[in-house]
Amino acid sequence: MRKHSPRPALAALLPFLAAACGTPPPPGSSSPSPPPATTSSPAATASGPVAGVDRAAQGYVDAVNAGDLDALVASFAPDAEIIDVSRSIQGHDAIRQWAGNEVIGGTLRVLSIAERRADGQKLLVHWAPGGSGGWRAHYDFTVGGGRIVKADLQYA
Repeated sequence: MRKHSPRPALAALLPFLAAACGTPPPPGSSSPSPPPATTSSPAATASGPVAGVDRAAQGYVDAVNAGDLDALVASFAPDAEIIDVSRSIQGHDAIRQWAGNEVIGGTLRVLSIAERRADGQKLLVHWAPGGSGGWRAHYDFTVGGGRIVKADLQYA
């Protein structure tokens, strides 16, 4: 009996997963895949929004879940920067293109506030690109003038 290796299937899946979070792996690299979907955390199953989420960050979350690209872009300052794992996306035009291709169609749920600062907060979220079970991530928002000036999005 011939044994089948899961490696070809895994190798085919890694670029899809990396692209779903917005960071294609470099050619020939063994880029880590996102953590598996979370299923049984009390915070993950709690209903309702987390209290105390900054208004601009909540606007981003709401826009993602509503599939509202215009509202998502409007939650950012015109010269804002997003760090998506290791890629920098800067300014409204680039944010619109990134979000239209990689964010709209997914779901985003705030699980908790991991850190509070005078200029923003880091959120533990569950991000699920369209058609996936998703994974946990830290979304660190720096806010100024009522808008997001920097968003650092990293696997949790």
